[in-house]
Amino acid sequence: MAKLFRIVKPLLQAIHLTKDFGGLRAVSDLTFDLHAGEILGLIGPNGAGKTTAFNLMAGFLPATSGDVRLDGASLLGLRPHAVVRRGIARTFQVVKPFRRLSVQENVALAAFGHEKRRERAEADARARLEFVGLAAQAARFASDLTLGEQKRLEIARALATRPRILFLDEPMGGLNPSEVDAACELVRRIRASGVSVILVEHHMKAIMRISDRVVVLNHGVKIGDAPPAEIVQNRDVVAAYLGEGHADA
Repeated sequence: MAKLFRIVKPLLQAIHLTKDFGGLRAVSDLTFDLHAGEILGLIGPNGAGKTTAFNLMAGFLPATSGDVRLDGASLLGLRPHAVVRRGIARTFQVVKPFRRLSVQENVALAAFGHEKRRERAEADARARLEFVGLAAQAARFASDLTLGEQKRLEIARALATRPRILFLDEPMGGLNPSEVDAACELVRRIRASGVSVILVEHHMKAIMRISDRVVVLNHGVKIGDAPPAEIVQNRDVVAAYLGEGHADA
């Protein structure tokens, strides 16, 4: 009897994705897949093209060439709000909440994208704040939060759009060790809730701990795509970014 193989189609695909800024090629022929239920780390030196890749996939920048597909359908040419409606949300490296609105109002504004009644949007906001651990801060001004709390607020706002995929841009940057541990646990809970995750992060111990797979960029070119245990043994990755002895750290 012939063997039956289950073909699992990727949830998201970057296909030969390229971005030029004049004479500078920031992302070059980038191809990778994200599968449902996966946490994918995107790492590389400063200037490697990680945030540019995020911006291309989220509709903030037009691609020079290549494609981005969600469930096989191209996202190219869609504006950011249309990409959000398709099920992709993102956070930003520099958090920018509405500082003179309350924490709950910040999240409720995001919820209005799918909830037209105020009371339902506010209920959704409360649920998201509970999820990220900010329920007790709901009435405070966003400007009064610590950096770690503002990063959680940013995640809550993104989750309020009801994404299938969440792009996280350095969610652990500037956090202390206990906050990093809490952020790792939050990313795991996001995945457990049914949201797939791609994250850019420079905190290597954290990203190797929580990622199912890691894609490595250097000068816009993919030089690695493997589980963390294999990435730390990749000579090109070690030479370009991790440094000797990282696997023993």
